[in-house]
Amino acid sequence: MTSSGVALALLVLLGLVALIGPWALATANRLDRLHVRTDAAWAALDAALARRAVVARAVAAVCGEPELRAAADRAERAARADREAAENELSARLENLDRSVLAPALAAELSDAEQRVVLARRVHNDAVRDTLALRRWRLVRRLRLAGTAPTPSYFEIAEPPADVPTQRVSARVVLVDGDGRVLLFEGFDPARPEELFWFTVGGGVEPSEDLRAAAVREAYEETGLRLPPEDLVGPVWRRRAVFSFDGLSYAAEEWFFVCRAPGAVVDTSRFNELERRTIRRHRWWTVEELRAADDTVYPVQLAEVLPDALAGWDGETRLVR
Repeated sequence: MTSSGVALALLVLLGLVALIGPWALATANRLDRLHVRTDAAWAALDAALARRAVVARAVAAVCGEPELRAAADRAERAARADREAAENELSARLENLDRSVLAPALAAELSDAEQRVVLARRVHNDAVRDTLALRRWRLVRRLRLAGTAPTPSYFEIAEPPADVPTQRVSARVVLVDGDGRVLLFEGFDPARPEELFWFTVGGGVEPSEDLRAAAVREAYEETGLRLPPEDLVGPVWRRRAVFSFDGLSYAAEEWFFVCRAPGAVVDTSRFNELERRTIRRHRWWTVEELRAADDTVYPVQLAEVLPDALAGWDGETRLVR
C-alpha cells in the first residue's frame, strides 16, 4: 500500500473512532446506570419476598399450618436459581388459605405483603427488560460495552388472577341517637352512579390496627364524633360479601359495633376525596322506617337484627347479610 493509501486508511479509522467513540462512551454509561437500576430493583424485590415469608410464618402459627411455615422457610433460604420455584410454592399455599379465620390486622398485613411483592416484581422485570434490550444491540455486544456485568434475568412468579377479589376487612359503627334511630349514609358506586344505597359508618382496617380502634377512627373521620372506645358494644355482627366498587372486586369482611350517641351532631367535613364524590347525604332512620323503605340498605338485615342489638348484647357475634 502506498503512503497515500495508508494515510487515507488512517484518516478513515480516525473518523470512525471520532464517530463511534462518544456513542460508545454514552452507551456504556447508560448500561452502567441500567445495571445499577436492576440491582436496586432486585434488592427491593428480595426485601418484599422476605417480608411475605415472615408474615406467612405468622399466619401459619395462627392457623396451625406446618406446611405453610415450611414453604415460607424454603422460599426464604432458597438460592437464586431455585427461588422462583420456592416462591411459587409459597404463593400456591397462600392462595389456598382460608383467610376468614385470621384476625383482621393479620389478614390486612398479609394482603399488603402480597401486593408489595407484585409491585416489586413488576418494577424489577421492567428494569431487566430495559437492560436486556440495550445489551442485545449488535454493536454493544461486539464492543463488549456491558463489561463484566452479569446478564440480568426476569423473576417469574405467579400473580393472583385478575378476577380474584381483594381482601378487605372493615370496622363499622351502628351509631344510634337518643331516639333509637340509626345513622346511615347514602352513596353510590362511581361505576354505577344511578344505583344508590344506604350504609353504616365505618371503613377499612389499616395494617396493625385492631377493630375497635379502626371503628373509632372511622367514626371520627366520617362524623366528627370522638367516640370513647369503651362505649362501642361488640362486635355484635359479622358480614361477608363479595362486591365491586369503582371497577375493582372486593371480598369484604365487616365487623359491626353498636354505639349510642344521644344528641350527636354529624360533621362530614373530614370526608376524603372519594367520600365527597360518592356520598350524597346522611339521615337518621327508625327501625319502622327501615322496614317500610324500598331503598337498598346494607347490611340487608339491619331492620331485622337492630332491635335485639339495642336491647342488649349477649356477647355472641352473629353473621348477618
